[in-house]
Amino acid sequence: MRRLGVHTSIAGGLHLSLERASALGCTTMQIFSHNPRGWEVKQILEEEANNFQMLRRKYDISPVYIHTSYLINMASWERNLREKSVALLVTEMDRADTLGADFVILHAGSASGRDSGLSKKRAIDALYEVSQRGQWRARLLVENTAGEKGDITPDIMSLSEILHGVSDMLLSGVCIDTCHAFAAGYPIDELEGISRFSHDMENYIGLDNVKLIHLNDSKGDVGSGVDRHEHIGSGRIGKKGLKRFIRYPSFKDIPLILETPKKSESDDMKNLQRVRKMLKEG
Repeated sequence: MRRLGVHTSIAGGLHLSLERASALGCTTMQIFSHNPRGWEVKQILEEEANNFQMLRRKYDISPVYIHTSYLINMASWERNLREKSVALLVTEMDRADTLGADFVILHAGSASGRDSGLSKKRAIDALYEVSQRGQWRARLLVENTAGEKGDITPDIMSLSEILHGVSDMLLSGVCIDTCHAFAAGYPIDELEGISRFSHDMENYIGLDNVKLIHLNDSKGDVGSGVDRHEHIGSGRIGKKGLKRFIRYPSFKDIPLILETPKKSESDDMKNLQRVRKMLKEG
């Protein structure tokens, strides 16, 4: 069965994210393990970790993905920010192992006005430093970005540079976000565009290294460079495009996580129902 889930809230306790995922009928899920907009992180108590792992087994939710803090910038040229980013990513990996999560998802960072190639090299060096600070059961995934100013991973070649520049003991693959790919210029709303995208992924990344798809529609046009997620079927990629993408042979077995807008309590269920219908339709 295709694993399908959403990013769920940890409000009130980490274990409640599993309760929320189960209530939505999810078989996989993504969370932040702490407030993603703060550097200070509280320790996960043993009881809390045990409760999380018990509920995960009870609800058969797997894989479990943890998204890193938005504050991390592995490509930063500022010494203080780089050091804090390295330290926080180590913490993210530690917390993933404490919870028994399978993967940690990272936005590699922004060049912030500096040379993109040199900034990618800085990100690779920072990730190497992280790999020297520990060994973890959880594996790190780098996510493609939408092509906003400074993004260092908006295209497949950039992802490949980072993936193959870092020890596979830390970085084991990629997460592909459909909104980001479309905004960065990949016309995945069309079969020909999906085919070219798949071909390049196979040649430069390796399809076995694609561990997760963030399934999101896009508010912006193809190549807009705008990272604005939209409800499934309501954006520029559209229902037909997203359906083709998730059913395309290269991607048909990869777990799906939705990061669609949440303006009401029913939004997640509506989007999940749309995807479930896509998966069942001939």
